[in-house]
Amino acid sequence: MTEAAVSGAGVGPYGLLARERTLATARFNRWLVPPAALAIHLCIGMAYGFSVFWLPMSHLLPAAPACTHGFLAELGATDCNWSVADVTHLFETFIAMLGISAAIWGGWLEHAGPRKSGLIAALCWGGGLVLAGYGVSIHRLWLVYLGGGLIGGIGQGLGYITPVSTLIKWFPDRRGMATGFAIMGYGGGAMIGSPLAVWLMARFGTGGTSGVAATLAVMGTLYFVAMSLGAFGFRVPPRGWQPLPAAAGRSSGSPRAGMRGGMISAGHVHLNIAWRTPQFWLIWGVLCLNVTAGIAVIAMASPMLQEVFGGRLLGLDARAVLGEAQKAAIVAAAAGLVGLISLFNSLGRLFWASASDYLGRKNTYYVFFLAGIALYALLPTWGHLGLASLFVISVCIIISMYGGGFATLPAYLADIFGTQMVGAIHGRLITAWSVAGVVGPALIAQLREAQLRAGVASNLAYDRTLYIMAALLFLGFICNLFVRPVHPRHHMSEEQLTRERSLQREAGAADTAGAARGTFGALGAVAWLAVGVPFLIGLYIALDKAVALF
Repeated sequence: MTEAAVSGAGVGPYGLLARERTLATARFNRWLVPPAALAIHLCIGMAYGFSVFWLPMSHLLPAAPACTHGFLAELGATDCNWSVADVTHLFETFIAMLGISAAIWGGWLEHAGPRKSGLIAALCWGGGLVLAGYGVSIHRLWLVYLGGGLIGGIGQGLGYITPVSTLIKWFPDRRGMATGFAIMGYGGGAMIGSPLAVWLMARFGTGGTSGVAATLAVMGTLYFVAMSLGAFGFRVPPRGWQPLPAAAGRSSGSPRAGMRGGMISAGHVHLNIAWRTPQFWLIWGVLCLNVTAGIAVIAMASPMLQEVFGGRLLGLDARAVLGEAQKAAIVAAAAGLVGLISLFNSLGRLFWASASDYLGRKNTYYVFFLAGIALYALLPTWGHLGLASLFVISVCIIISMYGGGFATLPAYLADIFGTQMVGAIHGRLITAWSVAGVVGPALIAQLREAQLRAGVASNLAYDRTLYIMAALLFLGFICNLFVRPVHPRHHMSEEQLTRERSLQREAGAADTAGAARGTFGALGAVAWLAVGVPFLIGLYIALDKAVALF
């Protein structure tokens, strides 16, 4: 059978999911790509909202005692309730798998294209949640870890990096803004998913038991459908495509501010070479240190606000004895902070990544580190003075820069290593997130416990930890300081570049000037509404919860 016949049949390596089948037609508009990316990231972003499941999962058997067998025995136990501590390792598992899977399959993804990788991500994340729901229903913790942690984590990794290379090639003039749109979805996924999960658990709960199993199954199915639609919405630009000058807002499609200081690479670095360069490991350190500091605050934001301020959140003296209603009001205020964190984590990704198109990527990270150091150093002072509003504002700015660090990263990598294999390089580098996702929460929790054991008052137990976070950001500043352009000897030769493009089955358009110049149209409006309406609903809920803070 000829290659053309196979393509027409829609099967085999040249079938419906093949990369060349996603080449944009003349009527395609590049603004249809960001909503496809958002459809995937809003779904996998529920990772940040999984804390809503921990308590319900620890009370699945109303008449059974708590497990006391230890974690390994608990994986197969069916006669006792899992502990909160043991189910929370699920978060660490799929974050670790996110980095591992992105590193392993990043190179494959560049050749397979966004449609195939996006659909596999949908199968893994959606199917993994359904399998985890089945594990909950038969009370097998190992099955929950297999579905939600291992398989779901693979879906997380593939889904996270799927849109990156495609978006950067569609928006060479606004690399930061383009990836900011997609990665904003990961920060905002919990704003939509968490309230939905709470509502579904209440609806499916019967006889005093929570509806965790049914909720995971329903959400897994919904996520599979939404991510699949996003995967099939992707198109790749023909080789050599550039936005029109009027669309780019300048005379060419080149990035504007990144050119300052010669930080934009004129060539392309292969994945196998990129990870051996000092630039790769310096940027790895930049991400790891920024994320370690930020995720530590995310992990402990609610208890930190309650312990640092206590009754002062209600205008009472710090030593006042609190009644049940007052304690509930403090918990509600802390929940409002969690909602604001999700909001600033999401919007900060778009804001800072877009700003990097004007400031330059390296300068944007300088802002993250210098402002972060100042804010972390001030947080203990705000606590001592009882200035809860300044404390909350500082935390929100910190978290916006935490999210902004993620969103600015792909554009930074494209500037340094070129765009040809940026998705694969990004996948290899976000192993830094996996490390930080384990180290950050553990570090702040252990430091807090050490302070309490040493007799430090609970409202002062975070001071030393926050100063240590500032020190970590200083190390990140040093790493960023030493980032330089990659030496031209590391660039792919014309022969190597041609071979890589053949592996990606890239095609040039017969008429590049007229390629992919379609209007936005009704399809664009529908696509943006499909991702925009759920996001706005989640935004409203987050703001509504945040009212308790004020």
